[in-house]
Amino acid sequence: MSGDCGCSANQGFDGSSPEYKRILKFIIAINLGMFFVELVGGLSAGSMALLADSLDFLSDSTTYTISLIVIGMPLAVRAKAGLFKGLSLIVISAWVLGSTVYRVFIEGVPEPMTMGTIGFVAFAANVISAMLLLKYKDGDSNVRSVWLCSRNDAIGNLAVILAASGIAATDSAWPDLAVAGIMASLFIHSATNIVRQSWRELKGEYKSSSANAEHN
Repeated sequence: MSGDCGCSANQGFDGSSPEYKRILKFIIAINLGMFFVELVGGLSAGSMALLADSLDFLSDSTTYTISLIVIGMPLAVRAKAGLFKGLSLIVISAWVLGSTVYRVFIEGVPEPMTMGTIGFVAFAANVISAMLLLKYKDGDSNVRSVWLCSRNDAIGNLAVILAASGIAATDSAWPDLAVAGIMASLFIHSATNIVRQSWRELKGEYKSSSANAEHN
């Protein structure tokens, strides 16, 4: 998703613009709404993939709110917010993996029609979010983490749709479990990137602060 979209001009962008804040508020509302939709749908369909994705929507709405709050604050504060979001994503990944292993020993096949329909709605919601955030994807760790989460969620939703098709074709829960595991792996990969960028920003800020103190 590169290309000439003005991303280079937003290198290090901290989110301090009315347009970005409006977009972020809209995306927070989308994520909070989809959390309830997928939670109900996941419980109704018996789908671990949907339940995992619903928790991700809840996490995103919470961390995006944090992103909105820290906009305009010092880099160290924004980097710490990015670090928190990366670590929270790792916690979610651990929950998804643990739940997937647990589900292996429980009988029952998810209901594919409900799972696929809700997965498609969630996919559309995250594609809209990712497209709105695309030109800000190269911002600081706080801003970049928002885009990464939306992009990954769209990929995860597409996987849920494919899992629903696999369940319908095989009458087996394994496609659902496989997708839940893949989503957890994707979360961990993105979380690692966010944590690394946040840590680099924190180290750079501390070095800058130390240098200024010595100079004074």
